[in-house]
Amino acid sequence: MLFSTKIPIQKSSFLIDYDSRIMSLGSCFAENMGYKFNYFKFQAITNPFGIIFNAISLEKLICRAVKKRKFTENDIFYHNELWNCYDVHSELSNPDKEIFLSNLNSTLESTHLHIASLTHCIITLGTSWVYRNTETNEIVANCHKVRQKQFTKELLSIEETEKSLQNIVSLIHTVNPNCHFIFTVSPVRHIKDGFIENTLSKAHLVAAIHKKITHHPSLIIYFPAFEIMMDELRDYRFYSEDMLHPNQTAIDYIWVQFFENYISESVFGLMNEICAIQKGLQHRPFNPNTESHQKFLKNLTSKMTTIKKKLPFVSFEK
Repeated sequence: MLFSTKIPIQKSSFLIDYDSRIMSLGSCFAENMGYKFNYFKFQAITNPFGIIFNAISLEKLICRAVKKRKFTENDIFYHNELWNCYDVHSELSNPDKEIFLSNLNSTLESTHLHIASLTHCIITLGTSWVYRNTETNEIVANCHKVRQKQFTKELLSIEETEKSLQNIVSLIHTVNPNCHFIFTVSPVRHIKDGFIENTLSKAHLVAAIHKKITHHPSLIIYFPAFEIMMDELRDYRFYSEDMLHPNQTAIDYIWVQFFENYISESVFGLMNEICAIQKGLQHRPFNPNTESHQKFLKNLTSKMTTIKKKLPFVSFEK
């Protein structure tokens, strides 16, 4: 007997391996996937400018990175004893103005270099709801706890999101025509927008992505993370305590569906070896001075050396 609805997943024609260079952008679910790539030591970066939920804000940052348009004093503001930027997440905010600008532009430069060498760009959209700054008439990526009356809330249309996705693809292809794209919709429920409003928001994202894929089926693929969560994992035991975010069991399950269809089987063995090392590094002995533990450490070091010879870019340092 089957106790869940299995979501069919299209096997990717541009599989990921350890030669791939990956960038994961978007909502907090992009962070979940980014952690998995990091754990298995793929060449990947995740959200260099922090979590970004909507397509227009992602487009702004990609445009700035591709064109190397530096952040200036006009792009930042002081609030709650921190320097902030409406285009990036608050985790980048800093009490020192010069350090903040320097960090932003350093990240901009490294992101430009990474985009130029990408093989895979994974974009996870979180919501169609956005906030527009009434002073500048610009959509912001983060409100930075500025008073609510300075923003108006609006729902991006399917066409607006599709246009931003098209611009993202076109911008990246100006410096890297060989990059492939994986689009997905975050399974995190944005209930603060309202139950019906959240459904409408996700529907706009799904429709926009699929309209985009229709025009570029060999270039873009859709990974159904949202559908897996809604149908295969249709039970609150797969949610965290807030009943909104997938718990670790759900994240692990969705990751398995991803790597079975989007990662080359040729590297499954290496992934298992790296996983064994990672578990070894997390091991905490009762007595670190025993002969058996010293032997364990020696064996672990030998395994890491073997991996380093196969994959010189890998580092197991924290």
